[in-house]
Amino acid sequence: MNIEEKYEALRKILSEMGKLAVAFSGGVDSTFLLKTAHDILGEKVTAVTITSPFHPDWEIQESEEIAKAIGVQQILIPVNLIQEIKNNPPQRCYLCKKYLFQKILSYAHRNGYACVADGSNHDDTLDYRPGLKALNELGIRSPLLEAGLGKEEIRMLSKRLKLRTWDKPAYACLLTRISYHQPVRISDLEKIQSAEHFLMKLGLRQVRVRIHDNLARIELGEDEFCKVLSSELLKKIHQNLKDLGFLYVTLDLEGYQTGKMNREIKR
Repeated sequence: MNIEEKYEALRKILSEMGKLAVAFSGGVDSTFLLKTAHDILGEKVTAVTITSPFHPDWEIQESEEIAKAIGVQQILIPVNLIQEIKNNPPQRCYLCKKYLFQKILSYAHRNGYACVADGSNHDDTLDYRPGLKALNELGIRSPLLEAGLGKEEIRMLSKRLKLRTWDKPAYACLLTRISYHQPVRISDLEKIQSAEHFLMKLGLRQVRVRIHDNLARIELGEDEFCKVLSSELLKKIHQNLKDLGFLYVTLDLEGYQTGKMNREIKR
């Protein structure tokens, strides 16, 4: 199917869902899903957003701004650090998704929602995504995936709908920055959030700060290396991250790639 056919398929899927709770992060995919669902279902749609130590404060704030701009009611569900993922096992995403979506399902069932949907898309099937298994087990719908829409198509349609997220860099929960089997500590999550926020304030858009014990490994988009390769700025970045508590600060010469931590599993 071409992009127009996929978009129509998405609209048809959503029109049949009835009262719908959308798991909403404020990212490219969930924003496009929320907007399209609201266009079709109106007040039958609610955005449900998880707040936790592994979701940056600035992203929660941005999700609130987007939901308000679309005109959708938003519910915030607070979650603490989940016991089962404290040792960051390779199945972390499965355990985390299952726990979080059980929370969303509980809210949905108590409030009479017919469906819970998330923003997983076709491209998510191309990498290690154990969270998809959890969604399937819980009966969560993924309308973008069902319609066959991939990330670039979602960006194109988002631009058409004048959504501010159409060119937003990909983002993921802070747990994806921590090497597998390294214990998850609130202090590390706070350091990652602060480090990435600092780098974004420098004008860098595609940023990850991965941590390996006391080492911070910075990943940037390919087109952003030239922005930092000055002695003065590198010293500024190095000092800031050391002040946050990292002993070593490195720049990954390969640059940003989604799911890079999954190489530890594949190896």
